[in-house]
Amino acid sequence: MEKVFERTSPDAVIHAAALTDVDKCEREKETALKTNAEATGQIAELCRRHRSFLVYVSTDYVFNGEKGMYKETDPPNPVNNYGLTKLAGEKLVQQSSAEHCVARTSVIYGANAATGKANFTLWLLERLRQKEWTKIVTDQWNSPTLNTNLAEMILEIVERKITGTFHLSGATRISRFEFAKKIANIFDEESSHLIPVPSTEMQWIAKRPEDSSLDVSRASSILNAKPLELTKALKLMRQEMHSGEAPARAN
Repeated sequence: MEKVFERTSPDAVIHAAALTDVDKCEREKETALKTNAEATGQIAELCRRHRSFLVYVSTDYVFNGEKGMYKETDPPNPVNNYGLTKLAGEKLVQQSSAEHCVARTSVIYGANAATGKANFTLWLLERLRQKEWTKIVTDQWNSPTLNTNLAEMILEIVERKITGTFHLSGATRISRFEFAKKIANIFDEESSHLIPVPSTEMQWIAKRPEDSSLDVSRASSILNAKPLELTKALKLMRQEMHSGEAPARAN
């Protein structure tokens, strides 16, 4: 990373790399700490030295999920190691004296699989089309985020050099099961193969927060690129899939 910074001297850095497999973070705590926290601290220090503006992409999992619709001012309190390491990354960024923005988001999905890994929406659509029985939890709430909407908001923050902590997610709080039904509806797929189950039926290693939905009122009031309501975002994703490319930015 030092060689990259010396060669390019970037005006801005968007740090979106992370170990996001929640159960793997629980099994491999040292790897998670090095990836999500220590590496983030090193990048923040390089940004400070090179006077690069830093956007650190964090997560709704820094909250314990006991109340939902979290504001930026609510105190974090993670319930799993993934959330702990991402919060540690936030603290290292804030302590670095680099000019920065911490951007928390939630359940990122979109028309293209990031680094070849299918997101929840693409994974579910494939199962719906194959008419496979699929268990979806009913007692977990998030704020699903279209990746191109997130990208627009982050790019605006970079261009305007807006500092501080922002919740950059979709504008809709929804349970994972209702999210799955909404996906089926927008993409004209049959939802009868969706099986509603409590999270206790899932073979997860790490505990998940029950309601980690994010309040996006701050981003909505400050940014020109607004957090999207879920139906609009899913329709936009469908448009992107049909066109084969993301639409032009809407400023």
